[in-house]
Amino acid sequence: MKFFPSSSASFSSASSVNLFSMTRTGTTTRRIGASILTGGVLFFCVTLEAQITNDLAEAVIQGRQLAQQILEQRPTENFTNTGTLQIRNANGKQVEIPIKVQTTLTMAGWVNTFECIKASNLTNDFIQIAHRNGLNIYLTSWNSGAVEAYNSGRIPDATESFASSDFWLCDLGLEFFHWPQQKILKHEMRRGRACQVLESTNPHPAPNGYSRVVSWIDNETLGIVQAEAYDTKGKLLKEFYPKSFKKVNGQWELQEMEIRNDQTGSRTRLEFNLKPPD
Repeated sequence: MKFFPSSSASFSSASSVNLFSMTRTGTTTRRIGASILTGGVLFFCVTLEAQITNDLAEAVIQGRQLAQQILEQRPTENFTNTGTLQIRNANGKQVEIPIKVQTTLTMAGWVNTFECIKASNLTNDFIQIAHRNGLNIYLTSWNSGAVEAYNSGRIPDATESFASSDFWLCDLGLEFFHWPQQKILKHEMRRGRACQVLESTNPHPAPNGYSRVVSWIDNETLGIVQAEAYDTKGKLLKEFYPKSFKKVNGQWELQEMEIRNDQTGSRTRLEFNLKPPD
């Protein structure tokens, strides 16, 4: 009987120690498990962040390379196209303007000239863009009068248009490919063509100009399949679509393209009078 309490006490004491030891061991196990889990999550996050950083860096490198490839494309010969600007302004009024587009090779590069065939009272009825050493030099005139020269990246008014149309100087000169910030967003099909989606970001946009342009670039030809331009608030401003092509002397030439201003509702379609194949 005397031993019973002692035995009981011993049992209770032993039980208490064992239970206490088990509790400590369980807590330690949980803490170790939690530490491993936390470390694993942290490692995963760091690894994921590093992967995202690497992917972003690669996308930027590829974007710059693609923009450079596009800018390095050079015409192989002089040629002249005539065509018609079909303009529907924000009020729904429509007007057609005959134009001439010339490409002339030079020692330093080439020159594109856009000119209204008939005299008109339109903004910039004559625009000449000289492509030299990766830069654009713009010459513009109002009613074939005084000529003003602008260098690439220093156009005083990015929204200055050709012949009062939706085509701005920066559109005709593909100025957005000259911006320093270029990035590949993804690869996808667009209008039946395999494309790279290139985002061009303007570090210093004009108040009423483009903050960024997203272009779908055809993998095979490096031509623009579609482009979207956004304003300084990130809202869609304009959409650009090549509409149709025609084979001339064994080569596919742009026959029709359209640019739409989503904010004003205006639209301009440029249709070329391509010569039939020989």
